[in-house]
Amino acid sequence: MPRRPTLARRIATATVWPFGISLTSWQYLWRTTPLHRRELPGLEREDSPPRLPSGVPSDELQPAEEGVGPLFHRRYRARIRDAEYSAEELMGLIGGNPNRVAPTEFARFTKVKGDKGELRVGDEFTVRMPGPWDGPVRVVDVTPTSFRLATLQGHLEAGQIEFRASDGGGDIELLIESWARSGDKFSKLLYQNLRMAKEVQFHMWTSFLERAARRSGGRLAGGIDVETRRVDEVEDGGRPVRDPDAKRILDELRDKTFNFDVDRRADFTPENGWSVDNDRQALPGERPGPPVPGGSWEAAQQLMRDYEFADPTIVRAVYEPDDPLDERDMLLEVRFYGLRFRFGVRVGGVRDETRDVDGRKVRVWGWNYRTLQGHLEMGQMDYEVWKWLDSGDVEFVICRFSRRASIRNPVVRLGVRLFGRHQQEKFVAHACERMARLTAAALGEGDAARNVPRVSDRVEIRPARGRP
Repeated sequence: MPRRPTLARRIATATVWPFGISLTSWQYLWRTTPLHRRELPGLEREDSPPRLPSGVPSDELQPAEEGVGPLFHRRYRARIRDAEYSAEELMGLIGGNPNRVAPTEFARFTKVKGDKGELRVGDEFTVRMPGPWDGPVRVVDVTPTSFRLATLQGHLEAGQIEFRASDGGGDIELLIESWARSGDKFSKLLYQNLRMAKEVQFHMWTSFLERAARRSGGRLAGGIDVETRRVDEVEDGGRPVRDPDAKRILDELRDKTFNFDVDRRADFTPENGWSVDNDRQALPGERPGPPVPGGSWEAAQQLMRDYEFADPTIVRAVYEPDDPLDERDMLLEVRFYGLRFRFGVRVGGVRDETRDVDGRKVRVWGWNYRTLQGHLEMGQMDYEVWKWLDSGDVEFVICRFSRRASIRNPVVRLGVRLFGRHQQEKFVAHACERMARLTAAALGEGDAARNVPRVSDRVEIRPARGRP
């Protein structure tokens, strides 16, 4: 029966990590296939794994919900041109023996249950790789053009992976799609912090697609497309987090003041050492005229009220949800390479107005927050949603001015100098992309984001029952 390796076994196998990583690096150096790689924030309802078919043996399974950390939804996609096989024939070849296309000098499928040369539901494999990456899996679904595997106990990951092919326009599209969390904290360290397992996995599946193309007698057209969508973990079962420490720090913000003089706005210029930026993101448009009820402008407004545009892998907001927006103190939990920093900000105003911009009328709703004492930066960020009344165009706008605050700790001061600006730009880029996608998703539901997974549902702080 599959079981999780002992700690001693896992530590022992870790001694051969350098060999696996060295081999991966060597293969990278000689790879000429174009790789199009991107990572995006995901949504739980769009990126969760499919349900297991009825009748699949469930003993020893390690499903995604039992894993640790964020859920990663990955797609490795390749188009094969001039293949000598059909999609069905190619999948039959791969399913009968995955080692026909696996990089066997690096990863080998060993069948431990089921007849050789055939693939049926209930069959089991162990994928053997250098270091601690051996992974037991079970076949949970088979069709003429696809098969799906689920991880078993002892695997580094918890989830499913599917291989499928389709014919189209004379080409074969071959796709490897997986839905998985880290199997345990040790695996999470390898994947998210050290990133070893991530690169090994990336190399394995892209090599798998390259070899499948060669085995088919065809060639790759356009390289390999790799997309990873990350769904941040739902803490406390998806209920609001009740963290007494965060609650205490949030309460202490009430006695803090801004760490810069908000009345000297005219002095906050690049000439005086301040960074000043304006970023815009197009959102789904509306018909010309005032905002449409339930439309893009209103959907974006609601997402902004709840700080939903912020990527929770970068920053989380902790606040009292019952406080009016224009009176809100917020504790921002910033995450950077496994470290967590907490900073206070205060909402400095909410606006709802019609402006005249270059002779055009635009309806604007928005709010800002300003940094408090103890923050590593000084400044203000404004978040607004604009609707141009003459065209119906809708935009999400982020305006900000900032500079480094006085930092006593020399290590932290150096870190902010080296990485602070980059992290700020990363936050803004992710916020714009996330706002566009959440707004579109909200309109797809037809009810202004009611069913969109909510970041604020996971991070708001409420007093414990019976306490003030």
